[in-house]
Amino acid sequence: MTAHPRNFDAAIDPVKLDRLAEVAVKVGLQLQPGQDLLLTAPSVALPLVRKVAEHAYKAGAGIVTSFFSDDELTLARYRFGHDASFDRAADWLYQGMAKAFSENTARLAIVGDNPMLLSGQDPAKVSRASKANSKAYQPALEKITNFETNWNIIAYPSLSWAKLVFPDVPDEVAVAKLADAIFAASRVDREDAVSAWERHNAVLRERTEWLNGQRFSALRYTGPGMDLTIGLADGHEWEGGASTAKNGIVCNANIPTEEVFTTPHCRRVSGHVVSSKPLSYQGTLIDDIQVRFEEGRIVEAKASRGEEVLNKVLDTDEGARRLGEVALVPHSSPISKSGLLFYNTLFDENAASHIALGQCYSKCFVNGTSLSPEQIAAQGGNRSLIHIDWMIGTAETDIDGVHADGRHVPVFRKGEWA
Repeated sequence: MTAHPRNFDAAIDPVKLDRLAEVAVKVGLQLQPGQDLLLTAPSVALPLVRKVAEHAYKAGAGIVTSFFSDDELTLARYRFGHDASFDRAADWLYQGMAKAFSENTARLAIVGDNPMLLSGQDPAKVSRASKANSKAYQPALEKITNFETNWNIIAYPSLSWAKLVFPDVPDEVAVAKLADAIFAASRVDREDAVSAWERHNAVLRERTEWLNGQRFSALRYTGPGMDLTIGLADGHEWEGGASTAKNGIVCNANIPTEEVFTTPHCRRVSGHVVSSKPLSYQGTLIDDIQVRFEEGRIVEAKASRGEEVLNKVLDTDEGARRLGEVALVPHSSPISKSGLLFYNTLFDENAASHIALGQCYSKCFVNGTSLSPEQIAAQGGNRSLIHIDWMIGTAETDIDGVHADGRHVPVFRKGEWA
């Protein structure tokens, strides 16, 4: 007798799932009539993919093209693949994606894969495959990090992910609880979801306008386990909520989002800091990260768990030990208040102020769309194959903005906007 996997779609509120798809198209992407859409998702997210396609075509989409990942297909490679295959990736696929983005195709990513899928696999093979994929993905990634097209990320509550977040309840309950958490964080647990996002974007815009008006040269972080000064890139610009892509379309790249963020100067970071939440990275939970910076570079790194993986990440390339993003999130954010560890950066980064190792965003510069890679580097922007966010903010974190003349202005006190 063949055992068929159980279907947990019934545990997910169909009205809110439809609303999430609508928000992704209307707010996340602001998809334009005639614009094509390239969509990636785990195979279990097919119900959400179908809803997205429905709303995309209602909005006048040209062609919606979907690519799916699958846990069992991924594991088959690690179980049966030849060793040499782990140093290769489908570069032809990413080159095609880059071509699509350069021709104004919008990009939507649905996340929901099992965060611990590769936890039982050979760490060396995982690292090799990741590095090969990162290199192959560069042509497409550059289009995204340079914000050349409108793009968005949303999430779907798969069973494997739900059981990680809610391990002590029945499967159906776990999926329902994760679905509700995703819907609440994504602001689609209400009928006026699109209007709710307009109001939320307005609040984030007020924050970015204040920060851009201050023109700080650095941020100084103090609190338990941290004494860190992050220099800000020359000509940096704060972003948050809705942003305008190079194709002129205003979109929300992440749903949910609670952050305002900018580009640090990759050669002007000093001091030490510890992580405030675990980092889930390719099947490994990296906990209690402790790093020390000198002249922008991490010169010492430790972790109580996952230290070997952390050091492999830091050795990816020269830029992996430098910062590409600094983001401010109040401790009272809805995701922080939920008390959940999502094991997914899309959510966990919105629970606390954070920093990101690796590649910077060119849009976080004044007139960033017109700057060359060489100009961005000269102004302090970092370049790397990776971009990995990890959380450092707590309820005890104080942050001061530092002006060029040395004046300090309170930005955060006890984890909240001052």
